[in-house]
Amino acid sequence: MATAAAGDLVVDPKRDRLVIVASTLGTVFEWYDFFVYGTLASLLATKFFPSDNPAVSFLIFLASFGVGFGMRPLGAILFGYLGDRLGRKYTFLVTITLMGVATAAVGLLPTYAQIGVAAPILLVLLRILQGLALGGEYGGAAIYVAEHAPRNRRGFYTSFIQAGVIGGFLLSVTVVLVSNAFVDPVEWEAWGWRVPFLFSLLLLAVSLWVRLKLKESPVFQAMKDAGETCRNPIKESFDTWPKMKLVLVALFGIAAGLTVIWYTAQFQALYFLQNALRIEDNAARLMIGVGAIFSLFWFILFGWLSDKVGRKKPIVIGYALTILLMFPLFHWMAAAANPELARAMESNPVVVTGSDCSYDPFATKGQATACGKILDILSKKGIAYSTAEGAAGAEPAITIGGTAASSDPAALDIALKDAGYKLEKSRPSFEQAVRVILAIVVIGFLSGMTYGPVAALLVELFPARVRYTSMSVPYHIGTGYFGGFLPFISQYIVARTGDPFAGIWYTIAVAAMALVVTLLWLPETAGKELD
Repeated sequence: MATAAAGDLVVDPKRDRLVIVASTLGTVFEWYDFFVYGTLASLLATKFFPSDNPAVSFLIFLASFGVGFGMRPLGAILFGYLGDRLGRKYTFLVTITLMGVATAAVGLLPTYAQIGVAAPILLVLLRILQGLALGGEYGGAAIYVAEHAPRNRRGFYTSFIQAGVIGGFLLSVTVVLVSNAFVDPVEWEAWGWRVPFLFSLLLLAVSLWVRLKLKESPVFQAMKDAGETCRNPIKESFDTWPKMKLVLVALFGIAAGLTVIWYTAQFQALYFLQNALRIEDNAARLMIGVGAIFSLFWFILFGWLSDKVGRKKPIVIGYALTILLMFPLFHWMAAAANPELARAMESNPVVVTGSDCSYDPFATKGQATACGKILDILSKKGIAYSTAEGAAGAEPAITIGGTAASSDPAALDIALKDAGYKLEKSRPSFEQAVRVILAIVVIGFLSGMTYGPVAALLVELFPARVRYTSMSVPYHIGTGYFGGFLPFISQYIVARTGDPFAGIWYTIAVAAMALVVTLLWLPETAGKELD
């Protein structure tokens, strides 16, 4: 039975449950489509971007991963315009259809071995379509739920949209693990990897069925009935400095900061386990997935808490804790996941001494210097190293724990194993896995603090006439560029420096910027009545 609430909003528990479930399911499915690409990164890199150096294939693949994120702002402009002009409901029906079809098409693509360079080109084109679709999804779902919610529960209602994002990642990991378990390893390499992409057709059908049951947002419907919808939401969103200031604060203070923390908790942690710590791929995915299950709770908790203490406070505290704790958490993860390798890196560090130790991860004709060639060998093996300046003209040298080692790959393997480096992939024990998962859950806690209140905050920050455009554009620029290219940037930093922890500096730098912007310029919005 419907009951009146503050303002003119009518609270209907049955309707609100449908709104939350339908919007959250759609968000889960759409982010599943987007994230399954990253979950299968190590395999798809070899299928579409083959190279004699696995690190190079992986970096190029991560660049293509970032392309989808890079297109999200264009999707935000396109679908934001449609959402403010035509309505919230029909716009995000279009976005989820586009996403589902593009994702399923990836599962049908021929590989590089079958059609050559056309394969990665087609893959990138589909990634572009995914990015456009996602640019319209988040804003539509968040606004739709918030415009149905009573103002004293808006953070709680919209927190399920935030949890839907991590739910999409979790679903992608689950489907990959289940598919892998039922397909022979040889068949998985040959065709089994296509199953998670084709699975998106089923998710698309369910999502469309649920979302077609929804009616238009009451706020938009009221504007439409009154003839007050915006004629040009793009122009109206940015036509004065106060509006631009809010957009910039949303971009640099909110979207950029929350997304690097979230992607660090999921993708950077996954690649850190798989590449730097030499953990078997499925074991790494399972630990990340279990950590994500526990982390779902944090998003809802801090969305609910933001209705009590405000939106700004948990976000600011989350940024500050991230800066303090991120490096210790990754060192904790390393010691837990592969203690032998962690001890070897600490007690027997690999040092390359030479006069010109520049290294280009993307070099196609080999490294230009003798020292660079040695770094290339270590990079291909996934071995952490540091460099030291040597005498001009002298031959470069390798030491492992202070003992000289040969640069011959076979001899170097023996020396590394003698020093405690495990080059083969391993599976951690149950106790080790629990410790890794605990570290991931703590990073998820930081992500929940900074992400859980954000959907409500962004909706409250902008007026209804241009809300879809005004919140979607900064959100998707921040998440698309600062976050979408995080896997590539962090792994590139690792490749250039040889330090598996160096990529975390990117997360710290962006979080520090977001902390300053949020502290100085973000207004408190909790409890604000939506116009």
